[in-house]
Amino acid sequence: MCSTLDLDVAVRPGRTVVTATGELDMDTSSCLRDISAALGLRSEALVLDLTAVTFADACGLNALLVLRHRVGLAGGTLELGGLPDQVLRLLELTGTRHLFTLRAW
Repeated sequence: MCSTLDLDVAVRPGRTVVTATGELDMDTSSCLRDISAALGLRSEALVLDLTAVTFADACGLNALLVLRHRVGLAGGTLELGGLPDQVLRLLELTGTRHLFTLRAW
């Protein structure tokens, strides 16, 4: 159960958009990692809208990396959109920004 993270899913032609709201941390990272199994990923884009994420830590980053790997294994791509400054800074400090496709909106 993820009491501090909500994930809303919208399936669109050629992509699935997951909107995350709340905290992406040790308590909630498993929910994000598990979304790939729940969605039954296909070779399409998974867009993760992080606009409403209020906090992310190393466990949240690990969840993003695991999700990226799983989506890639399914032949798809993971795109991160609406990154809050704190999440972008986390990617920059850890040298992982280049691993993700970033979308601005």
